[in-house]
Formats: sequence, structure tokens, C-alpha cells
Amino acid sequence: MRPFTRTIAVTVAATTIAAITACSPPEKESESSGSSAAGATSAADLGGLDKLVEAAKAEGQLNVIALPPNWANYGEIIKTFGDKYGIKVNSAQPDGSSQDEINAANQLKGQDGAPDVFDLGATVATANVAMFAPYKVEKHSEIPDNLKDANGAWTNDYGGYMSVGYDSAKVPAPTSLDDLLKPEYKGKVALNGDPTQAGSAFGAVQAASLAKGGTVEDIKPGVDFFGQLKKAGNLLPVDPDSATIQSGQTPVVFDWDYLNAAEATKLKTWKTFVPNGAVLGSYYVQAINKDAPHPAAARLWQEFLYSDEGQNLWLKGGARPVRADAMAKAGTIDKTAFDALPKIEGSPVIPTEAQNTKAKEILASDWAKAIG
Repeated sequence: MRPFTRTIAVTVAATTIAAITACSPPEKESESSGSSAAGATSAADLGGLDKLVEAAKAEGQLNVIALPPNWANYGEIIKTFGDKYGIKVNSAQPDGSSQDEINAANQLKGQDGAPDVFDLGATVATANVAMFAPYKVEKHSEIPDNLKDANGAWTNDYGGYMSVGYDSAKVPAPTSLDDLLKPEYKGKVALNGDPTQAGSAFGAVQAASLAKGGTVEDIKPGVDFFGQLKKAGNLLPVDPDSATIQSGQTPVVFDWDYLNAAEATKLKTWKTFVPNGAVLGSYYVQAINKDAPHPAAARLWQEFLYSDEGQNLWLKGGARPVRADAMAKAGTIDKTAFDALPKIEGSPVIPTEAQNTKAKEILASDWAKAIG
């Protein structure tokens, strides 16, 4: 189970962050480094991408935080970046939460070990925009306007949809959430944590609410659905992970589609299904620490992540890169990986902060009663 502050991801609309950014005072150039890269708002400010690469190599290091190697293919992304540029990537607290990232930046401010970059759930990002250094990558124009700050303070990077993962060798393929109430799924359905604490579980309840005629804020229909699962004896009191999936202990799991899809690399019979009418979307937020100890490497990392190479590496991990539409149009997307993504039917719903707040109030009062 991932910490709530991280796995809640972008179940907050990008417009919420945009509103906060609009009210924030102008950013000051970082005083943590003498490098001109600290004030660069684009590679052009340093004389172009080649000059940025040169400056980043001179720094020689990059500090990242809360990036599990098996999360959205970050292990390969980190290795590829390090090998490509000869830069040592220091990865701290790989299982940390988004709030842990912010806490570390504050606690280590002015020190060489402070995080250079952030990968945040939108709730935490919204509250900390003043800590971000505005920077527009070369591919900034190819990122949809609603998924970025116009001045480059933050940019959505990758995301996905709430899904149902299942072992096709142990259960029949579900075609709707209602199928999970059938006797064939008795003792086999796992929710990734407690939705009052874990973001993926919270998203699962919101998605179930959509499927049952509710909304992402009025999630009582979703709470009732999981109450029905519990009453039918189908809901497992087990937090699933790769070990429980591979052992067969949790043959059906609610989780983000890129995390469920990644399990298929370990268990060939594992499939991922996004229910029609319950398409709950989420994106993470990428940003540079304005006090980054390695400001050039931080900016080069952003350029790499939003390049075709970086975007396709996220895609390889089952995550949906923010530039997917532009890359598909240009013919630069990894078509095999893109076509392998779980199919989506219907318009995605991305809740706002206000909607999540109301949903959490319902969880606080109704979840324990429904599940017992």
C-alpha cells in the first residue's frame, strides 16, 4: 500500500493548481547555487540544450526522492538518465510519500543532499507551489494547457485510471463492477488499503460510485458497493502487493491501471480492466525545487522526462505520458506499449480538491459502518 499523500495522485484537477499559482508571488532566483542554471526558465536561457547538458555534467549529480523503481518504470528511467549523461542519480526514500518530499526539501534546504526535483500528488503540489522553480521544457507547447502551469512552475507528467486487475487463471474476466459481487469472486477481491488513508483505495471507492450512479464527491453509492462486496464474502481483508498477487492470495485487485498492468510482467495470466462508466483519471505533478542544489541537472532531468525517450519509458511502465497525444500524432510514441494499455471507454473524470474533501467526509462517517 502506498502512502495516501502519494497515491491520491492527481485526483485533483489541474485547474486547482493553476488557481493557486496565479495567486503566488513571483519566484526569486535560488540562492542555493552560484550557477546561472538556478534562474533559467528554459534551456534557451543557458544558450540551448547542449549548454544545459554541459552545465548538468559539471554538477555531476541529481537528487531524486520518493521514486520506487517499480513505480511507472522509474528504475529504468533513473538508470537511463544516469547512463546517458554520466550523472550520478541519488535516490532517497524510494517508498516515501509526496509530503515526505516537501518535508525533506524544507529540512535539507541549503544542503547538498536536498531534493532537486519533485514528483507529487496534486494535493501536495497545490499546497507548495511557492517552492517550485518555473521552467519550460523544450516540449512545453506539446503538453495540453490544462495539464501544465502556463509559466512552467509545474507540469503533469504521467498518469492513469482506476482499474481492476485479475488473474485470468483463477477468476472469470469481469465485464463490470457488478460481476465482482458474483459467487465466483468469493474471498478474492482486494482493495489496496483503507480508503480513509490510502489514495488508490480512495480512488477505487470514487470509481465504484461513478459506476453505481453516484459522483466523485457523493460517494455513498461506492461505499455501499464495497459494503455489498463485504456482505457477499467477496472482499478480502488483505492489502495486496506483488507477492500476494503472484502467490494467488489476492486474485482480484483494485489499483491504478499502470500498477496493475506492471504485474503482468511477473504473472503472465494477470489482466487489467477499466470498467466502462467508472473511468477515474489521475496525473502526477513534476516540478523543480527552487532551492535545488544541482539546478542544471534538475532542469536536464525535466528535459529528459518530457522528451520522446522519457515519455516512452513511462509508457513502457504502463503509465500514460502527458505528451501521448502529440507523440501519437507525430509517430514517435512506442505504439506497441501504447496499444497494450488497458482500453478506456467513456470520458475520464478527474475530481477537484473540493470534491475530494466532500468524499472524505462521507468516508469518515460511513466507511466503517459499511465494512464493519
